[in-house]
Amino acid sequence: MNQFTAPGPVPNPGGERPPVRRVVIAGGGTAGWMVAACLSKVLGKALDIRLVESDEIGTVGVGEATIPTLLTFHQLLDINEQEFMAATQATFKLGIGFEGWRDQGQDYIHSFGLTGQDHWTAGFQHFWLKGRDRQLAGDYGDYCLELKAARHNRFAHLPRAGMNYAYHLDASLYAQFLRRFSERLGVQRIEGRITSVQADAASGHIRAIQLDSGARIEGDLFIDCTGFRGLLIGETLKVGYEDWSHWLPCDSAVAVQTASVGEAVPYTRSMAHEAGWQWRIPLQHRVGNGLVYCSQYLPDAQARQRLLDRVQGPTLTTPRLIKFTPGQRQATWRGNCVAIGLSSGFIEPLESTSIHLIQRGIVRLMQLFPAAGISPADVDEYNQQARAEIEHIRDFIVLHYHVTQRDDSPFWRGCRSMDIPPSLRHRIDLFRDSGRVFRTGNELFAENSWIQVMLGQGIVPRRHHPVADLMGDAELAHFLDGIRAQVDRTLAQLPQHEAYVRQYCGVAAAPR
Repeated sequence: MNQFTAPGPVPNPGGERPPVRRVVIAGGGTAGWMVAACLSKVLGKALDIRLVESDEIGTVGVGEATIPTLLTFHQLLDINEQEFMAATQATFKLGIGFEGWRDQGQDYIHSFGLTGQDHWTAGFQHFWLKGRDRQLAGDYGDYCLELKAARHNRFAHLPRAGMNYAYHLDASLYAQFLRRFSERLGVQRIEGRITSVQADAASGHIRAIQLDSGARIEGDLFIDCTGFRGLLIGETLKVGYEDWSHWLPCDSAVAVQTASVGEAVPYTRSMAHEAGWQWRIPLQHRVGNGLVYCSQYLPDAQARQRLLDRVQGPTLTTPRLIKFTPGQRQATWRGNCVAIGLSSGFIEPLESTSIHLIQRGIVRLMQLFPAAGISPADVDEYNQQARAEIEHIRDFIVLHYHVTQRDDSPFWRGCRSMDIPPSLRHRIDLFRDSGRVFRTGNELFAENSWIQVMLGQGIVPRRHHPVADLMGDAELAHFLDGIRAQVDRTLAQLPQHEAYVRQYCGVAAAPR
């Protein structure tokens, strides 16, 4: 039980803002240690950073697929890629293969690459649409190197960042890697289970957390990385949670690890089934598997058996059941507490955005770090940015479920007929009518991601930009064929993905 809980009025009503020097991170795992690593690297000399975690409390630990933004995070921290990949048994990821999402037996890949060449007035999709009408164009993916490399199981680092990629990694090993990194920079890890949280009635700020050992850990700023429970932001400060289940019907997952029985492909497999989807993530030493589903249509026991029936290779772990509610906190920063990771909200693992949202929460905190004291204006700005970002990602995920031709189960029929956010409805209508896609602000998914998924899910624009009509058949064919030929030339020079991983980081010594 908490010794005191309060929703938290506006902090420091008199204007006094105590400086922030002591930062307490409640919870470890991927989120906690990513926070610790960044804070200690950038502001460690000015802060006392403590992370509290208990070996008795497990972490979700299945966020094993990432997106390219993680490379930027590692560059900020000066992390050596080969050491990181060896320590986490990582492989490369060029995108996600969606199997059976548009309809049974129809597959496509959402890659991390750019497709074709844009004109300043219109994206490449308009020229491709015109070429398709004239029977001059191949598949949309023929003009994207990353997509074709994924299909052919090839990878290499290219000059001038010529290949966009991310990683498949072991999340538990990643947390250990970041722990070693953080402790070398002065972060103090405190073992213990939090038994109570003490908050101040006047300010609504958290003053300390009490551990089962009797230790009392005081701080100026608290980072809630306690997972779905949200011990600080939710249970103590009573910040509410917005439930998005009416848009995202999956509420459960069962995960298991298996031995590798084939070469590791450079993409995540997402295989739709009648009540959700299954993931397959290849690492160097094993494969991560999971079944995401709506418990209204698939009981937990059946989901567990279905996953075991569909994995490849012997199982290495006991299947683990994970329950979640898609949604977000009404505020991710309240008083002197910032929620990062699952405590701040969760969509679902479909597009591998969980680690990215952790990263964005950290970067946003660094940009608005309250060294001179917590400002309500900074808190408001943080919360507004966080809300806009996760709602954009939410819309992108809902797109996969709603725009489908599947009619084989009550689950998919419900997804097809459900109401969707107006912001998503506008994007779909715009693309269907004109082939146009626009990116605003700091949205994660760029134009080509929306185009790949909307085309992949079966939306065919009714018209294209008139600039494409200015090309004659010969000119348009030369333009399209030139792009496709360049992709194929580069592809032919790429080595097999598994051989490249083995040479690049398979035998490198992990940092001690």
